[in-house]
Amino acid sequence: MALSISPQFFLPHKLSLLKPLPFPFSPSNSSNPKKPKIRALRGWQEYEEAVKEKDLARALRFLKSIETLPLQPSSSSSSSSLSSIDDFLFLRPERDWEVLDACLNADDMKLVGSTYWFLQDKGFLPNFGKFKNIVLEGPRDVTPTVLKSSTGLEASKLSPKKWGLSGSSSAVLVGFLGGVSFLLSQGIDIRPNLAAILGLAWLDSIFLGGCCLAQILCFWPPYRRRVLVHEAGHLLTAYLMGCPIRGVILDPIVAMQMSIQGQAGTQFWDEKLENELAEGRLSGSTFDRYCMVLFAGIAAEALVYGEAEGGENDENLFRGISLLLQPPLSIAEMSNRARWSVLQSYNLLKWHKHAHRAAVKALEGGNSLSVVIRRIEEAMSSN
Repeated sequence: MALSISPQFFLPHKLSLLKPLPFPFSPSNSSNPKKPKIRALRGWQEYEEAVKEKDLARALRFLKSIETLPLQPSSSSSSSSLSSIDDFLFLRPERDWEVLDACLNADDMKLVGSTYWFLQDKGFLPNFGKFKNIVLEGPRDVTPTVLKSSTGLEASKLSPKKWGLSGSSSAVLVGFLGGVSFLLSQGIDIRPNLAAILGLAWLDSIFLGGCCLAQILCFWPPYRRRVLVHEAGHLLTAYLMGCPIRGVILDPIVAMQMSIQGQAGTQFWDEKLENELAEGRLSGSTFDRYCMVLFAGIAAEALVYGEAEGGENDENLFRGISLLLQPPLSIAEMSNRARWSVLQSYNLLKWHKHAHRAAVKALEGGNSLSVVIRRIEEAMSSN
């Protein structure tokens, strides 16, 4: 399970440029009220097509072109020229959320950021970036003792497990060995084929990042739900800290095609981080925010299950960027910052467990990013 913060992706998508849409218009000022309705309907159809085609520039341009239009008709116009079609066109501001579904194929992460800020300005994302300054709070020195006193968990419970050592992987191993024993007891000897099976598993691990095995495990409900819990932790933390989310990839094959390390991934963008890295520097607060989002998947698993299993690729990304700093972090400094980041993310997710549960449930239902974000906002507003 890994994160991607770079605007350089491997699915290039050329954003098409359209002619200006026939907006704005006013139903009450039109001599023929049917023509504006037809134009409006065609405009929304273009918007829906843009979202479906993952054409973010086109979809966002349409929303900006109609933001001066009234969301509700006036009393005079509603009694004369407006009909049920106008209710469909103007009384459903929730359709604006759908533009988030077009972010996944966007090459320009600044455009993704503009989409979030546009929706926030319109009042759709009141909690986006609400806790971006949380990294300035709390002690900086987090020992294993402090971590346990704050979370009730040993530091080992907040570290990714290697294959064969975690609860779920042990269950798979036990099941596999049990199946082999059963077949042998029935006179079916598959031992000659075990070498080929193990060889294929090794090749999958080395060259495909384990995505074939992950694809099989995705059909196992406990494993799939743990992945959802992990990715929802990344997503919610990034969202609350003001990092626009490009998308959540849950299919291991798609993750491999998009060059995401691991079997799943949440792609987010931090403008300040990108600008600082381009200048050859990295401030402490920016690095803190990145580390919190990075370790949020581990924190989410620990919060829900009492221990983390996934997150090995997240740790590898953390070590990689820690060694690129000038001066690079020492082993002791990396360990302390990792514990601090996990604790910060753990507390943030604990304070907003209802929002995290809503995100997990939305992902579990196969919903798109716009629905997941909306469920988060609904959960935040209801508590």
